[in-house]
Amino acid sequence: MFKCLVAFLAALSSCVTATNVRQCQSGGPLPINVSIEGCGEPPCDVIKNETAIMRIHFVGTKNNMRSIAAQVKAKVFGFTVPYPLPQHVADVCSNLMYEAMCPIYKTEDVVYQFNFFVETIFPEIPVTVEISLTDDSRELIACFSCDIKVKSKRTRMAENPLKPSALLID
Repeated sequence: MFKCLVAFLAALSSCVTATNVRQCQSGGPLPINVSIEGCGEPPCDVIKNETAIMRIHFVGTKNNMRSIAAQVKAKVFGFTVPYPLPQHVADVCSNLMYEAMCPIYKTEDVVYQFNFFVETIFPEIPVTVEISLTDDSRELIACFSCDIKVKSKRTRMAENPLKPSALLID
């Protein structure tokens, strides 16, 4: 009963704060929803030297999925390049929320918290990111793309001078 209540509250909270994302060009199922902190409508600002947090609510596509990995591709100036993730970020099973754990079963819905540190060396440009989740046989579980803008704290402050979160200084 408690587990059902936690799952219901997780689904409810992620519906309220869902970010509009698109299906990947390669196809594949969209997650139930995606919530990018501080962003309802893309392009989403991601700030250098901070962690962008995305909660990806998805459904298992087959029984007994013991390993799930996240992959990221970035499309910049018309070129799509893979972006390697650190193992502790790419390992979906170790970043599941609400006490969920692998193995995941068909039709089980879970939330993966994707914490992406935005390096200071990233250029301040618009980027389309594509995030896909695959099982240990490399079968696609969920995939979405979203437009982001990499910014410095200083740039965000200049664009949003009245926003309290924009008052941070580099």
